[in-house]
Amino acid sequence: MSSLDSHADNPYLAHHFETEEQQTESCTLGMWLFLAQEVMFFGGLFLAYAIYRSLYPEAWSAGSHTLDVVVGGINTVFLLLSSFTMAMGVYYAQTGKQKQLALMLLATLALGITFVTVKWFFEYAPKIEAGVFPGKLWAPNPANHHYGQLAFFEGQGLQMFFLLYFVMTGMHALHMIIGFGILLVLIVMTMQGKFHAQRYLPILFFGLYWHFVDIVWVFLFPMFYLVS
Repeated sequence: MSSLDSHADNPYLAHHFETEEQQTESCTLGMWLFLAQEVMFFGGLFLAYAIYRSLYPEAWSAGSHTLDVVVGGINTVFLLLSSFTMAMGVYYAQTGKQKQLALMLLATLALGITFVTVKWFFEYAPKIEAGVFPGKLWAPNPANHHYGQLAFFEGQGLQMFFLLYFVMTGMHALHMIIGFGILLVLIVMTMQGKFHAQRYLPILFFGLYWHFVDIVWVFLFPMFYLVS
């Protein structure tokens, strides 16, 4: 069968691929390469964290004690639930159940938005108000019982703890926000009937991305919230 015949028989085969197997393998390789560069990106931040934590263990512990473990733990549950709904979405895409797929994608989106909302209103905003945002806004209020003790660790790497906290959790949140946009597109495509048992790779690849983002948080949570 010629290349033209293959494309005529398979409307889901892009013109620059000869076979569906070649298309699947190329897309899969591209996705894993993308995730590999994401690992390298976060890996640099993890390395910086490890270096500064070893240099300033007391300041790291003091900074960690200002974080709300309960809020962080609840958010972790939301994120793990979103991984489950995304995995179920991939399953329903592979089995051609579009209604269930749409529901799982909507649930994943709702759980992700809940995570970011909780992060902003219960963690970022109170810290910025209390003056523990690194840089020009740094001015911990000594009257605040959560942050008053931080004055003892001034000049001992305390700002670096909060800098890495905001940068690393902020980049994680940014990846989630990007995911929200992709999720909205996938939900619209699902409602248009674009996915079925023969065409589900976009759902599968987004699932890999979402699970990667969740795995990053699984490391971030103990690194910042559970420092002894």
